[in-house]
Amino acid sequence: MDESTASRAKIHRKAQPGYRWEGVERLPYKEDERALFKAVTRQILFSDPDLAGELRYFEVAPGGYSSLERHELMHGVLILRGRGQCLVGTEVRAVGPHDLVTVPAWTWHQFRAASDEPLGFLCLVDARRDKPHLPSEHDLAELKANPAVAEFLGGRHQR
Repeated sequence: MDESTASRAKIHRKAQPGYRWEGVERLPYKEDERALFKAVTRQILFSDPDLAGELRYFEVAPGGYSSLERHELMHGVLILRGRGQCLVGTEVRAVGPHDLVTVPAWTWHQFRAASDEPLGFLCLVDARRDKPHLPSEHDLAELKANPAVAEFLGGRHQR
């Protein structure tokens, strides 16, 4: 490791209570006023030009949910705390601590927390973050043609 890399690197980030890490800012999930998500925060744990990926911690408050979206690049997700459900493509699955979820490229996905506890997860993404693609009315109609997906989305307008 050269001196410039060593000066950028944070060798150790001590864990703090409440799924926080020393020196890591708790950020809004997204900068978007369209109410595409509910009660989500994010923390960027590792992000460095020398690292091909970025590791983030997301926390969805009880009853909250992430955006329904898809990306050019895949995601790897590890559930750390809580329970809830995830939609990946047209599959709805219950999730809980230590479950792993793979979100392939161009696949619709959304995470929802149970109503009585937060859902916290690590998300590993490519460092070349692409802009999320949101569903059109046609996309939503196709997704909701699957009864399990329609029930998961709960009839809410997810646009």
